[in-house]
Amino acid sequence: MWALYAVLSAVFAALTSILAKIGIEGVNSTLATAIRTVVVLIMSWGMVFLTGTQKGIGDIAHKSWLFLILSGLATGASWLFYYKALQIGEASKVAPIDKMSGVLTIILAFIILKEQVTAKAIAGSILITAGTLLMAL
Repeated sequence: MWALYAVLSAVFAALTSILAKIGIEGVNSTLATAIRTVVVLIMSWGMVFLTGTQKGIGDIAHKSWLFLILSGLATGASWLFYYKALQIGEASKVAPIDKMSGVLTIILAFIILKEQVTAKAIAGSILITAGTLLMAL
C-alpha cells in the first residue's frame, strides 16, 4: 500500500509544481507560500477531525513534538525556497533539482538513522543525480 501512496504523492507533487508556476505569476513568492500553507493547514486539520485522530494529541511524546516542529520548520524553509526558485526559474528545471531531496534523504538516512548502505541505493542515487544534472543543465 505504501507504493500506491508514494505514486500518488509524486502525482500531486507534479501537479503542485505546475499549478504553482501558473499561480505564482505576478505574486510575491513568500505571499504565495503563505497562501499555499493556509490551504495545507486547513486540509490537514480537516483530515484530522474527519478521521477522529485529534484525540491522540495528548499522547504525543515531547521528543516527537520537538522533531515534528523541526520538520515543520524544514518544510517551511523548503517551500519558501521552492516557490522563489519556481518564480524565477523553469518548472521543468526547478522540480528535478527539488527532487534531489530524495538522494539527500538517502545520504542522511545512512548517516543519522544508521540505515543500511546498499549497492542498489548507491547506484540509484548516482543515476538520480546524473539524471537531475542532465535535465537541469
